[in-house]
Amino acid sequence: MKLQHLAIGARFEYEGAVYVKTGPLTAASEEGGQRIIPRYAILRPLDVPAAESNPSPVKGRLEAVRVRTAFERFYESCERLVPEDGRNELAEARQLFLEAIK
Repeated sequence: MKLQHLAIGARFEYEGAVYVKTGPLTAASEEGGQRIIPRYAILRPLDVPAAESNPSPVKGRLEAVRVRTAFERFYESCERLVPEDGRNELAEARQLFLEAIK
């Protein structure tokens, strides 16, 4: 993992020492002192579980498609069940939902 992928305050290991990210290119050693971490450096995050440290973009995209498809089916069912005078509100709620998941 690269330093730019970590949040400020995240702990990581680099060259056998433990650091805390303090800025875009800087980190503080747990033993004291600041250090510039090169952009090319490969780090081992300590606060992130291994499964979350490298999420698959393909899986995330597939899940987004699945959620959108399921939502559209749900919306179609709601449209049939909601009386005509409530459909504008339902359409507005649908739009807000779709904007929120973008």
